[in-house]
Amino acid sequence: MGKSIVILSASPRKSGNSDLLCDQFMQGALDAGNQVEKIFLANRKIAYCFGCEHCQQNDGKCIHNDDMSTILEKLIIADVIVMATPVYFYTMNAQMKTLIDRTVAQYTKLKNKVFYFIVTAADNNKQAMDRTIEGFRGFIDCLEGAKEAGILYGTGVWKKGEIVGNPAMKLANELGKHS
Repeated sequence: MGKSIVILSASPRKSGNSDLLCDQFMQGALDAGNQVEKIFLANRKIAYCFGCEHCQQNDGKCIHNDDMSTILEKLIIADVIVMATPVYFYTMNAQMKTLIDRTVAQYTKLKNKVFYFIVTAADNNKQAMDRTIEGFRGFIDCLEGAKEAGILYGTGVWKKGEIVGNPAMKLANELGKHS
C-alpha cells in the first residue's frame, strides 16, 4: 500500500507553471503506487483567518463555513503534503498563505508529515525564492514531527506554460516517484 499524498496547488492559473509541476509530481507519485489528490486552491473557497480564536474554543471548528475544513481533514490524514506556489514579489502567493493561516484551527493534528515544496518564478536566481522557502519552513517548524523532504525550483518562467521543456518537469516526476 502506497502513501497518501495531498498536493496543494496555489497557482491562480490552471496549467500555470507551478500547477504543471504539481501534475508531474502527481504522475510520478501515482506511478510509484501512491494515492494522490491534487487540490487546486483557486477553485476552492477559503476565507481569511480572523484571529477570533473561535476554533480554539470550539474543538477546532472554524467560524467560517467554507472549503478549508474539508481540506484540513485531508491534510490530517495525509502522509505527504506537497505545497506549490508561484513566487510573487519574492514570497508565496496569497492563496497559499491564506491556506497556511487557516490551518490554525487544527494545526496540532498535522503531525509527522513529510513535506515537499514546489516554487516557480520569473527570476533565474534560486536565492530570489529564499523568502518563500523560509515561509514554508516557518509553517512546518510549528508542526510536530514535520520533515522537509525536498524542494523543486522552477526558475526563469513567467508566462503560463513556460515550464514545459524545463528540466524541472522531469525532476518533479522523479520527486513524485520517490515521495
